[in-house]
Amino acid sequence: MITVIGSINMDLVVQMEVFPTQGETVLGSLFTTAPGGKGANQAVAAAHLGSQVKMLGAVGSDSFGVELRANLNKANIDTSLVMNTDGATGIANILLHESDNRIVVVPGANSKITPEVVAKAKDVIGKSQLVVMQLEIPVETIAYSLKLCKELQVPVLFNPAPAANFNINWMPYIDYLTPNETECALLFGDDVEAALEKYPNQLIVTLGDDGARYFDGEKHVHVKGYTTTAVDTTGAGDTFNGAFAHAITNGQSIEEAVSFANIAASLSVEKFGAQGGMPRLAEVIARKEGAK
Repeated sequence: MITVIGSINMDLVVQMEVFPTQGETVLGSLFTTAPGGKGANQAVAAAHLGSQVKMLGAVGSDSFGVELRANLNKANIDTSLVMNTDGATGIANILLHESDNRIVVVPGANSKITPEVVAKAKDVIGKSQLVVMQLEIPVETIAYSLKLCKELQVPVLFNPAPAANFNINWMPYIDYLTPNETECALLFGDDVEAALEKYPNQLIVTLGDDGARYFDGEKHVHVKGYTTTAVDTTGAGDTFNGAFAHAITNGQSIEEAVSFANIAASLSVEKFGAQGGMPRLAEVIARKEGAK
């Protein structure tokens, strides 16, 4: 079982031909709402692949909260640890332009995930094969959760996004850290190889369509990505993390899990929406077989 401790948002997506500059108004070509939040996204990615997933998070008292809980339930995710809180559900305002995106997140109910909330779930966390976390919930809750997982000897997959909130002192509590290239540079400086060598089999740097890399203690390993035509890159990193979690809890090696996650991420960008493109296990297997 995988437990995800993280954010649940409604994505408010606007597609446009031109990004507006300061003070400029432009016409958009599409507006839609889609379930999101890095925590929920990664939970859905793992669940779509067949993992048993519990979500620890919070939604507000608005219609978005009702819809997002129903969406998680539809993905066969256990939402018994998702709180209902007063006020607004978290949202992400996503601006799409030529397969690129810019995102503004308003935490809303996600800010109500306190250490006390996590403490109440201690028994569930202790029975987990893996806990998956990100940086869209309060920092003090993250710090508490990491220490709790270490105490319970439960491994942690940590996706440091948004990276500005990451504390390097958390590294001893993390089993797998998965920044992208930009996040890695922010956390460890521009020398990616030196960072990888400092954290063998722990730091895994994602490279977009070029795959991912890590250091296995003896050599640098570059696991190549899969060429595809991107429609919407929103959620690709979350798909990678959910797929990696699924693979590693099913006994795959780090290299096998990274390869599996690369395939899942390549499939996810071919459809619209963070969760809308997240593949099922059969799709990943089919692409893997087709790439041989």
